[in-house]
Amino acid sequence: MYHAYNLMTVENDEEVSISYLPEMLEGQVAVLSSGYLSPTQALQLLDGLKHSALFREDQYSYILYPNKELPRFDKKNTMPSEKVAQSKLLKKLVANGNKQVIEQDIKGNYHFNSNFNNAKSLSEALNNLDEAYETLVIDEKENLLQIFEDIFDHKSFTGRSGTFFGYEGLGSIYWHMVSKLLLAVQENCWLAINTNETPEVIGKLLDHYYEINAGIGVHKSPELYGAFPTDPYSHTPATKGAQQPGMTGQVKEDILSRFGELGVFVNNGKLCFKPSLLQTKEFLQTASTFSFTNLNKEKQTIALQENSLCFTYCQVPVVYTLSNNEKIEVVFNNNKHMEFNEMHLNVEVSKSIFERKGDVNHIIVSIKK
Repeated sequence: MYHAYNLMTVENDEEVSISYLPEMLEGQVAVLSSGYLSPTQALQLLDGLKHSALFREDQYSYILYPNKELPRFDKKNTMPSEKVAQSKLLKKLVANGNKQVIEQDIKGNYHFNSNFNNAKSLSEALNNLDEAYETLVIDEKENLLQIFEDIFDHKSFTGRSGTFFGYEGLGSIYWHMVSKLLLAVQENCWLAINTNETPEVIGKLLDHYYEINAGIGVHKSPELYGAFPTDPYSHTPATKGAQQPGMTGQVKEDILSRFGELGVFVNNGKLCFKPSLLQTKEFLQTASTFSFTNLNKEKQTIALQENSLCFTYCQVPVVYTLSNNEKIEVVFNNNKHMEFNEMHLNVEVSKSIFERKGDVNHIIVSIKK
């Protein structure tokens, strides 16, 4: 797996140090989409992701960041006693009962002023101390600012996903990011296919793809999903079913992924069909009909036979049918037919479809079983 963000800390005029945030789903999506990985490396990443703290077994999907236990309220903003013991300024403030910077509770624990909301607050409080503390402030200010950052670690703050308990909080699945993962994995499936990777690598990548797809939930029971699975929801918290109804950008990735599964591409102005990812179980087991709205906004139906499926592209029905040979038949509205022995149309017919001219009635794509 890959680090999503590197945190840089300026140590002095000549040095910086690098630290890392915990695993992030978006980081894995980013590297999968970057084109940096080979198919084999992508497979290794996905295997690691499946066994990481990001995998959520109950929903068979992935959370944004690893879940964690937050410190209890009385454990927050607690300064180690040894840090106080090492500071002449802090010891003097406590001894004098001055609470502008630090105070001691009834249990003897030390805390920064509870009104501070960032390092600037601490810096201003130090500057506002009585002149009697001036020399100590000059000597210790930088050290106290570092103690403040060590306690609160503001540079590692990732927002509500690391501090809330519901909706977009700890342990939540953010479904849009899962759909981004799905699309990124599909891109690597196609990379493996187009570069003639081994059947084993291609097969395992496809296994990951369809596992992630199943985890998104459209075929889950309402009991498991926590809502009607066909309704759009933004998040699924750690302790509940789907929450926050409303459509996010997830729909964009899902549409792109679906056309990728169907193998519909445009290459050099030609509409191409390469359904290498499509599963046989998607084809009809018995005859049926397909309903659609044509370019004239008229409701129409197409009769479908066993071992076929149908979808529309630019409102033109495309019928896939399992066959012993590969070919494409274009049926025009003037009852003329045109056949292609390759799995792509020519530029002229493709252009007519793209521009929605209404010349093409439907397309029949024969696919080898």
